[in-house]
Amino acid sequence: MQLGHDAPEFQLKDQYGKEHTLKQYRGQWVLIYFYPKDDTPGCTKEACGMRDNFADFEDGGVVILGISRDSVESHKKFAEKYNLPFTILADDQTKAAKAYDVWGEKTFMGKKHMGIHRMSFLINPEGKIKKIYEKVKPEAHAKEILEDIVMLKSEK
Repeated sequence: MQLGHDAPEFQLKDQYGKEHTLKQYRGQWVLIYFYPKDDTPGCTKEACGMRDNFADFEDGGVVILGISRDSVESHKKFAEKYNLPFTILADDQTKAAKAYDVWGEKTFMGKKHMGIHRMSFLINPEGKIKKIYEKVKPEAHAKEILEDIVMLKSEK
């Protein structure tokens, strides 16, 4: 994945079973944030940070799309439990995670396994990757993105 390149297309279902593609958001700024698992401590902090700053994302014209391998049903429970006002997409076959190169080996409690790395991509209205976040701090991520949006929009 490289800055300035086209963001990979995907077709995934949201927490209500509705299909989404990246193409449908052309003309808007899009934040795609990949996270490991619904309702786990870090992922909940990250999602709630997005929720708590959702009005600022909307004001900035940014669509938020969370993506993990969890099922549509799991996403629905997660979104309802934490009142998440944005779209969460089910990548149960890891097609999007692989396309964005966030699927790989991880170590948890000394054991290696395959999983989604917590990474985010900011995509401009033309569908190009403008910013890649490789080292995400869940509790501070939303604010970091909002600051970057202001900077990136002023570059035009």
